[in-house]
Amino acid sequence: MDYRNFGRTGVWVSPLCLGAWQFGQRTPKADALRMVDEALAAGINFIDTASVYGHGTSETILGEALQPASKRQRVFLATKFSYGVSRHKIIEQCEASLRRLQTDYLDLYQFHSSWPEIPIDESLRALDDLVRAGKVRYIGTSNFMGWQEMEALWAADTLRLHRPVCSQPAYNLLDRRAERELLPMTRTYGMAVIPWSPLAQGFLSGKYQRTDPRPADGRLTKAAGVQETGGVETHQQETVFTLIELLGILAAEKGCTVSQVALAWCMHQPGITAPIIGPRTSEQLADNLGACAVSITAQDRQRIDAIVPPGGMLVHYNRATMEPRARW
Repeated sequence: MDYRNFGRTGVWVSPLCLGAWQFGQRTPKADALRMVDEALAAGINFIDTASVYGHGTSETILGEALQPASKRQRVFLATKFSYGVSRHKIIEQCEASLRRLQTDYLDLYQFHSSWPEIPIDESLRALDDLVRAGKVRYIGTSNFMGWQEMEALWAADTLRLHRPVCSQPAYNLLDRRAERELLPMTRTYGMAVIPWSPLAQGFLSGKYQRTDPRPADGRLTKAAGVQETGGVETHQQETVFTLIELLGILAAEKGCTVSQVALAWCMHQPGITAPIIGPRTSEQLADNLGACAVSITAQDRQRIDAIVPPGGMLVHYNRATMEPRARW
């Protein structure tokens, strides 16, 4: 497996990150435990979760999956805090995550989203203290816009605090907005990028077709169109399916699956470190891992860009579907 430098940290991670958000929800505990072992056996050494996933259930299952300690030490383990970014909330959530994950330290601790009402310097100071206490190795962000990333870097440099080393944006073939501002910024400042939803919540898995957009086992249970579909709104239905048909053609040419083409494209985009996959089953995990063997040529990119230009967007992630955030 082609391991990659995690930004400018000197840490080397697998080109795919196993996302554990479905553990204990759509993925039963026994299946989740097995999938972690399968991922490690395949060479994955990077796993991401969050305190909000299953209200802590994901972290609890993952903590069990990474026992004994020798297994935990093989993994670059990342989680996110979600219920507030004040000093009190960050420290409280970190301690809870450590207990659930059965570990003494987190390799990567990330904002799950920005909270404009709380100054970034308060959050960074709390995270810096956690790093100095040995409970966190690195810090990162998720769902930050480019200017917010710059604000965090500026505040960290000004106050001589540990700076965020990575960014976790939504990024896939249906949503390329990160290319407008965020990715040029992260490349300039040496930040790792670990996109979430590289398959657009399953839309790019090959299950959704123009003639039959409603697979019985799909996450997106509503047809494509200008409507909410499991947190995603598609705005250009015809273009979406034109892209999916192209991915099918590319997959046939390469002897792989549609989802593997979509993942390989994301993996090999400039500035991308490791897309976060979220398989529900062992079969989906095996399919996702197969993307590591798929190459994307300059001609492939040109054919894709003709449908979805760089910086373009065919879907929108509906923040209104997220749970209300607690205040402190």
